[in-house]
Amino acid sequence: MTLIDIGFGNRLVAERIISVVHPASSPVKTMIGLAREQGLLIDATQGRKTESVIVTDSGHVVLSYLTPDRIVENLHKEEEQ
Repeated sequence: MTLIDIGFGNRLVAERIISVVHPASSPVKTMIGLAREQGLLIDATQGRKTESVIVTDSGHVVLSYLTPDRIVENLHKEEEQ
């Protein structure tokens, strides 16, 4: 089990991540709203601007203030170790 940093010391299991996307598109905003309604939204931004949306294989949607590029970079760092 590999944990990756998604900001502010919050971590996700890397193997459970399906995608990391930017929150600007309308479909992603819709997905965030549906996840909120279903109780599957996890806000890990600590009040900062949402820069990336992480979708997990369990259907949870995680918001992070780190950019998608930074999260993928953190994922690759953990794979190298």
